[in-house]
Amino acid sequence: MTHRIDSTFSNLKAKDQAAFVAYMMGGDPDHATSMALMSAMPGAGVDIIELGIPFTDPMADGPVIEDAGIRARASGTKLSTVIDMAREFRAGNDTTPIIVMGYCNPVHAMGYAAFAGAAKEAGIDGAIIVDLPPEEDGELRAAFEKHDLALIRLATPTTDEARLPKVVAGTNGFVYYVSMTGITGAAMSKPGAIKDQVSKVREASGLPVVVGFGVKTPKRAKEIAKDADGVVVGTAIVKALHEDGLDSALMLIRSLADAAHS
Repeated sequence: MTHRIDSTFSNLKAKDQAAFVAYMMGGDPDHATSMALMSAMPGAGVDIIELGIPFTDPMADGPVIEDAGIRARASGTKLSTVIDMAREFRAGNDTTPIIVMGYCNPVHAMGYAAFAGAAKEAGIDGAIIVDLPPEEDGELRAAFEKHDLALIRLATPTTDEARLPKVVAGTNGFVYYVSMTGITGAAMSKPGAIKDQVSKVREASGLPVVVGFGVKTPKRAKEIAKDADGVVVGTAIVKALHEDGLDSALMLIRSLADAAHS
């Protein structure tokens, strides 16, 4: 299913545009609202959907996304629910890539082979498992390869030249560059530093590089898009949905997408 990801980046490159990747927490605050947001994202300019899996111990998440996970779990959302959301989305959209993002524990509990098979059947294109390092993801990677799913890894400012080849080996679709050390929604590195790091990751991987963690405004999205192949925004969208509702979240998404594409 990596063809959806590959096609998306190829089409955008032909237009000299960066991809806009939007994160949302599956099931936040409830199934109906979450599905409405997900279904409206492509029309608002989202190129790739990053669908969060709620978890009880989200070590990389800031308070906004952690609270979203609490609301999602309270509404009954679990890993199987998130997979069902992708299946429901695919009934009306067969082109926009879906990447699920979460932690290893629920996937391990389900079973790597079972998870990969269910993801394939539901129309999911890949996954980012935040706390599963390359040394430990061989079983999941094998299951993903069997079903042509992208296992997308994270590179960070602390990923040095000795570590980078191991991080990008076996990565498919794109590499997610975490723009700073810390949790989601924190302050980003300076643009110049990001430009250099993106170049190094792209050269090492031969894949598109998207930048996330800390991008909050259209201005910042536009700056990042000059140097990266894609821009990820999550916390600002989750916050807008919670505090101001669906219409406000979609308005923000449109402005961020326009900035990234420009």
